Amino acid sequence: MESLSSGPSQESSEYTRSRVVALLHSHGVSSRAAIARSLDLTPAAVTKVVSRLLNEGVVEETGGIEGRGGRRSIGVRIDGTRFHVIGVKFARSLVRIGVFDLDGRPLSMEDLPTVTEDTIAETISSIRRRIHALLRADDSIRAVGMAVPGPYLREVGRTAVVSSMQGWRSVNFLHEFSGRFPVQVFVEQDARAGVLAHHLFDPESQTPDLAYYLLGEGVGLGVLDADRLINGQQGAATEIGHVSVDVNGRPCECGNVGCLEQYCSAVAIHREVVERGMVPGARDMSHAQACEAVFESARSGEADAVELVRRIGRYVGYGCVTIINSYNPRRIVIGDIVAGGGEILLDSVRDVVESRAIPEVRDETEIVLSTMSPDAAVTGAAAVAIQHLIDRPSLLVGSGKATEHPVA
Repeated sequence: MESLSSGPSQESSEYTRSRVVALLHSHGVSSRAAIARSLDLTPAAVTKVVSRLLNEGVVEETGGIEGRGGRRSIGVRIDGTRFHVIGVKFARSLVRIGVFDLDGRPLSMEDLPTVTEDTIAETISSIRRRIHALLRADDSIRAVGMAVPGPYLREVGRTAVVSSMQGWRSVNFLHEFSGRFPVQVFVEQDARAGVLAHHLFDPESQTPDLAYYLLGEGVGLGVLDADRLINGQQGAATEIGHVSVDVNGRPCECGNVGCLEQYCSAVAIHREVVERGMVPGARDMSHAQACEAVFESARSGEADAVELVRRIGRYVGYGCVTIINSYNPRRIVIGDIVAGGGEILLDSVRDVVESRAIPEVRDETEIVLSTMSPDAAVTGAAAVAIQHLIDRPSLLVGSGKATEHPVA
């Protein structure tokens, strides 16, 4: 990742500080000696780095902790409450904005009015106004993270395909948001933001080989392989929503047919609920509201709703088989709107995986529903910003805080 430092010694210092900050963020309280052992640094180097971080207020001492051989040491930890970030989630019809601390705890959350093709430009202006207002109200905010639908072309700054609301394709997120605020803005594909959120904030998902399977208004996938995000040349890797599960199936706006997104996204479910007249008033509901209504009916035992949720689960399961065969993660986390299908959906997913995936690989892959609240994608947007702050601690204390060309 590009460094904000201006010379080799400064780059080396920033890198060392980022390693210390990353370790403390993931492990909590640690002694200087334990940090030195974990990072293979000299005690003198760690003492120097920790002293600087203490002076800058990035870390704090916690008092005595037990060290090796029963000896007492002074513990240090990141003061996760001192610094904040803004997370912005873009779905097709939904934009959610939250403020988070460095530990991923939401401090505030709001949804903008439902977005339509005709209101995208107005929504962009509203987001800028809200970010400015949040920055004025909270001078501890150090960065803004954004999670956008994929496939996101990171060097270009826009999304290549946004099924069911193509107007988003004309939005260049870098042009619209970079250089407009006194803090940096970082943009990431939503499912990759989601996997980062689970890796940073969900203790059960802190495995180096993790997949986050986003099932919202679109279908996406974020994958960590040995703790590294899989991005692809343009940032468009792992686009499972546009993998065909039926070569003679429904046409998709990406140009393919039978794409997974056409069968198990919230948009596809909403369409089927309306067509089948399963939920009174569903035509006037949001995608999320229509999905929740049919999931509630399924939980109540209504036969048609149970059948639909099980069928959706089979399609989700086809995606899991592809994830297992393509990326071999230790854990697949299913999240966003469609995860509301709960155990009925998950049982169907597991049945498909049991019958279709390679046994030796399948048996070493855990498939779970996300327990992250309130929303893994908006928490993921915050996680993108937090990860950049961890990688570049100078941003936490204002060195290089304002810039004309934020990194995205």
